[in-house]
Amino acid sequence: MNNAVILAGGQGKRMKADIPKPMFKVLGEPMLEWVIKACEGADITELCIVTGFMSEVIDEYLNGRYESVIQSERLGTGHAVMQAVPFMKRRSGGNTLVLCGDAPFIDSKTIGNALKLHVSEGNSVTVITAEIENPKGYGRIVRSGDGISCIVEEKDANPQQREIREVNSGAYWFKTDDLLEYLGELTQNNSQGEYYLTDSVFIALNKGRRVNAYISENPDVVLGANDRKGLLELNTAARMAVIEKHLENGVEFTCTDGVVIGRDVVIESGTEIMAGTQLRGNTVIGKDCRIGPNCIIDNCEIKDGVSLNYVQAFESVIEAGVKIGPWVHIRPGSHIMSGVKIGDFVEIKNSTIGEGTAVAHLTYVGDSDVGKKVNFGCGTVTVNYDGIVKSRCEIGDNCFIGCNTNLIAPVKLGKAVYTAAGTTITKDVPDYALAIDRGVVKIKEGYSLRKLKKRLEKE
Repeated sequence: MNNAVILAGGQGKRMKADIPKPMFKVLGEPMLEWVIKACEGADITELCIVTGFMSEVIDEYLNGRYESVIQSERLGTGHAVMQAVPFMKRRSGGNTLVLCGDAPFIDSKTIGNALKLHVSEGNSVTVITAEIENPKGYGRIVRSGDGISCIVEEKDANPQQREIREVNSGAYWFKTDDLLEYLGELTQNNSQGEYYLTDSVFIALNKGRRVNAYISENPDVVLGANDRKGLLELNTAARMAVIEKHLENGVEFTCTDGVVIGRDVVIESGTEIMAGTQLRGNTVIGKDCRIGPNCIIDNCEIKDGVSLNYVQAFESVIEAGVKIGPWVHIRPGSHIMSGVKIGDFVEIKNSTIGEGTAVAHLTYVGDSDVGKKVNFGCGTVTVNYDGIVKSRCEIGDNCFIGCNTNLIAPVKLGKAVYTAAGTTITKDVPDYALAIDRGVVKIKEGYSLRKLKKRLEKE
């Protein structure tokens, strides 16, 4: 049985924040989640997460998805893996993958191909490596005729070894039973007084067992972050990799300034993504759309030919040919049907807006079911909350809602209802009716002259 142990106990003091380092985000997801998804994508679903600093933060995030163990003392990477010994003993006879929870760019293809090499060669240990242009700071892989002979840290490397471009990623495949054996032989005989997982490579070699390295096609597998600058570099690398993928698929970017796209976002060809746009979660965008500038789209489904300008939309569906913006907020649970036009300073919340409807400006539509070809005048409000419960409004096809109309939910407007400007609707209105609510206007002459007498005398 193949399994993985993910080391996620680091504090990251140089990050200067009170959360575990693997919980810092790259493209909106914790680095730990990147590593977990890489395992899942390689069909490795038996995972043990080794926590340490603020373990409760990671446990809350995992929410029982995977087993976790705590490293109460920080005594090195070998010691961290030791905490997973009971987990591995229950899975003896298989292979164990050890990964760093703060190295987010390990990928499923690398994991799978490294395992194939590991099994086909009968390796005791397979080190996952990469060849990079600037290997400074990384442990070098020194190869022998049929495998690797050692891993040399840069401080211990001679000039010739420092020229080696193949470096250790910190990820390994082990035969599980061999790893359990090696962990029992690790010592603290080093300047730091810690148990180093890399020593297991030397133990295996000294026992005459085969150790080899798999060179990943993805050089970014070695990347991690020790401080905020490093985290920014990870985000930049991930951001540009996603943008390049979409460029190859026919998505247009005239400017990538401020553009951040989650790696699970799907965008069809012919769509243009403009500056300052953030696409998050499982958002899906159709063909020939124009998104931006300065949009935030989170977990939405957007169909073909949609134009969004300065729009924030969350957990909603926007059908084909819709035009929205600028300065519009689409809140969760909304369904904007095809051909709708929504203008500036409009908020839609948990509502269905029917085909061809126009919500021009300065309007709030919440908890409502709106029919086709409705026209909302400026300043319309669906008054959906009485302080205790939220109620829905129903607006029929072809209604014309006059400016500054208040609809006090629950209320229903029938087909082609007109409301006069300034009307407050408190009861249902039948089909084809005009609703007018105009109080008697009282004019008190000379009122302001009396009120402002002292001020006017000074002028």
